[in-house]
This record gives sequence, C-alpha cells and structure tokens, in this order.
Amino acid sequence: MALDGRLIETLDAAQAVMEGRLGGFAPEVGLILGSGLGPLADQVEEPVFIPFGEVPGMGTSTASGHVGRFVAGMLGGKRVLAMQGRLHGYEGYSAQEVAFPVWLMARLGIGTLITTNAAGAINESYRVGEFCIMADQLNFTGRNPVTGTEPDAMAPRFFSMMDAYDPALRALAHRVADELSVPVQEGVYLGLLGPSFETPAEIRMFRTWGADTVAMSVCEEVIAARHVGMRVLGMSLVSNMACGVEGASPSDEEVHEVGEARQEDFCRLVKGILQAL
Repeated sequence: MALDGRLIETLDAAQAVMEGRLGGFAPEVGLILGSGLGPLADQVEEPVFIPFGEVPGMGTSTASGHVGRFVAGMLGGKRVLAMQGRLHGYEGYSAQEVAFPVWLMARLGIGTLITTNAAGAINESYRVGEFCIMADQLNFTGRNPVTGTEPDAMAPRFFSMMDAYDPALRALAHRVADELSVPVQEGVYLGLLGPSFETPAEIRMFRTWGADTVAMSVCEEVIAARHVGMRVLGMSLVSNMACGVEGASPSDEEVHEVGEARQEDFCRLVKGILQAL
C-alpha cells in the first residue's frame, strides 16, 4: 500500500466503504489491540468483521498474532471499532500509512482512542505481566505522520502534544484497575521503529531520558489522533524486561506467552474502562 500523495482521496474512499459495511452503526470508541492482546476483539457482541485488505488505503498486518481486521460491535456497553492487529513501520509502512486507520476512525465519528501494546520494561521496578498506563511518550521512530501538505488540509499542522494521553482517561483507568484489583503502573513510553530489539546501551540511554517502557508502535498513532482532536488512553502490557535489564534478552515468543497469560485481566480492565466512560 502506498498513499502517494492521495491521503485525502483515499480516506474518502475508505470512509465510504466502512460506512457501507457498518450499515448505520456509529462507533464511539476506537481500540487498537497490540501483540498478544487481539483476543479481546473476540468478545465484541454482534460483531461485524472487516478485513484490512477490503478497505482502501489499509495495509495488511504481517506481524505475528495480528489478525488484521476491524471488528465493530458492542463491548463494555459502548459502540466500538476495534483493530485486531495494527500496522507497524517495521513492516515497511510509512508514518502516514501507520496513522491512516486512526484518521479513518476520526472520520467515522470516533472521539476516544484506546491504544494498547506489549512493551519492554526499562524501569527496573516494573515486573513482567503488569500493565502500564502511558503518561507521556518519546517518539524515537524518527518519523511523524503529519509531515507533508495533505494532513494540513485535515487539521492545523501545528498542534500541542501537551497531555497527549488524556489525564481524565488515565485517572479513570487507575480507578477501574483499583476496583478490579488489577495492579497497574504509569510511566513514559518510548517508541522505536524496530524490528530489532534494543541494545543494552540504548536501554541505558533511554533510562536517562526518562523512559519507563519501550516498544515498536503507538507513537505515530497518538500523534495522528491528537492532530484531529481525539482523546487518547494508552496502555502497555509489560511483556518482558528490556534488553540488559536483569540480564534480559527479549524474544517475540516471550511477548506472546505473557500476553496469553495476562489475557483475562487485560479483557476485564479494558471492558471496565469502557463501562466507566
């Protein structure tokens, strides 16, 4: 998939296809389900499945465990549009291609985005299997989806990233986690392009920058969401300690094993947040 200077035109086409497939269903919350977290979409009630490949401008997911489809329906009492899998820069997609489904969600009337992923812990007080609410981010992908002229036609080019992760949504997530007795951390997330895991030297550097977790997604999605005024809640599953922390050497298999083990609490937590919105 290549947008090739046709971002607005392609969004128009994608919006028309999605509205046709949704048949009058108007989603209010967008969900992006990261590595090991996709099974939450299987709990959507009266689901409508729309494979990414059937939507103009959408790429296909090649990452392990990413189904690569939209799932629309009811979850936690809210009308949701979930991405069961996401697009990554390391798959060869541009920043705008990664951001495309977020802009599409905004076109469909979605005002709140919950983005999730699996991440490595830089903060040595974190433990594998915990959840971490994103308080802020460090975009170290070297890319920004709002570069160029077409995004400027959608919303102002220059916009604030103060409170990129909505403070009220973060407070709500903490309250729900406490009510459900699901321990959560809160910290700064650092996003990289990938696909190689970080070196121990890089992790030591990132720690001095104030990063608590690290992974290969999310940042470009959040920039795109804030560009068009969406509220954002970000949450990571700590799937591994970052490279060199406590001698860790991360692997893709470890990420998916931890995701499977923590699936029940993840589903309880996200559904509880939706119910409380």
